[in-house]
Amino acid sequence: MVRSSLALAALATTAVPGLDVVATRPPQATTSEYQTTGLLDAGGRGWVIRAPRTPAAGAALEGEVALLEQLAREVDTGRLPFDVARPVGFAELPEGGRAMVHRVLVGRALVLDELTPGPGLTANLARAIAAFHELDDSVIERAGLPVYDPDSYRKRRLAEVDEAARTGHVPSALLNRWEHALEDVRLWRFRPTPVHGDLAPEHVLVHEGRVSAVLGFADAHVGDPAEDLAWLQASAPEDSLDALEEAYALARTEGTDEMLLDRATLVSELALARWLLHGVRTGEQSVIDDAREMLRGLAEDVADAGEIGARHDDPPRTSAPPAPAVVDAPDEEDVPGFLAEDGPAREGHGDAGDRAGGDAAIEAGADDAAATATEPTTDTKPSTAAEPATDEQPGRGGAADGTTEPLHLGESLPDFLTERDEDQAR
Repeated sequence: MVRSSLALAALATTAVPGLDVVATRPPQATTSEYQTTGLLDAGGRGWVIRAPRTPAAGAALEGEVALLEQLAREVDTGRLPFDVARPVGFAELPEGGRAMVHRVLVGRALVLDELTPGPGLTANLARAIAAFHELDDSVIERAGLPVYDPDSYRKRRLAEVDEAARTGHVPSALLNRWEHALEDVRLWRFRPTPVHGDLAPEHVLVHEGRVSAVLGFADAHVGDPAEDLAWLQASAPEDSLDALEEAYALARTEGTDEMLLDRATLVSELALARWLLHGVRTGEQSVIDDAREMLRGLAEDVADAGEIGARHDDPPRTSAPPAPAVVDAPDEEDVPGFLAEDGPAREGHGDAGDRAGGDAAIEAGADDAAATATEPTTDTKPSTAAEPATDEQPGRGGAADGTTEPLHLGESLPDFLTERDEDQAR
């Protein structure tokens, strides 16, 4: 049911005894779930009334009211750096449910184009989101809101993909991309945190270059923190993303979640599937058509991109390096006389110790070759072309790996190269 602004103003005076409304003012918005209107009283103070339009929205609003009580305490103790709505009164609705009235919060809706590289609003927004994620899970639990572990959260997303697939409106390339990400166990190793669940520019108020308040906690739960970064990953100016990521990471106390932004990418893409499902469930053909067009555009945009999470894949290994060349021992008749040795010294030239030393040199050369073999980058985002491995390196002599090979001379030499014993006696 959609009410006029005057009807909502009348409800507000019922919710807050003594409230004298003299005018309506922004914000004024109507969605499929809520109707919101700003009010001005005789004392010049601003108020906001918010009324659910469906039973499901009414139930969600009751959960939000319970959470706002918890969050107000976190704001007052300084654990949250922004304000939240503080309900002052409620008005029963004829169709069921309640409208909520609260004092207007300081600030205006965020403009994404104002997010710039470096410190300032960009970093402040990241820290505000991180502060909410740092809250204890019990804040959400005490409000009776959902709590999901990584596996149950992943299964919910997989169910959404399956439902979207059944509509026949999602390109097969996107379905394959999403299913691959949902089956990649690396992405789903995260610590669940409190999550806002519906962050958007209209739910973030800014004042004097900082986040002053956050609205719309009806979808809050414990789950994947990437969900609160997805809207920025998809819509914020590209040159601000590094500053957002860095400021967020510095404000979190737990270790780095390497897959955080990959999951944020997935969540931002799945938002289009949820928009499609919203249109299907409500029977709004314009929403369905809009979602189909956006899904086709997304499929084209990611056609040449790698799989979600592929940037963390280990680079593929090249084939084993070529074995070092072995220098064949020269034929006995080719050995000059001045290289021939007599007696024990010559006989020991090919003993086990020297052979072990030669083998060790060969193995060391193979290790050196393996260590210097060039490994190509992944197929997803090649940055520089990999240099092909060569059998020889310029400027180095000997075998392929640069190792000097020992010469194993024959154990016996021809008679004409060996001094006779009797000649030695003479």
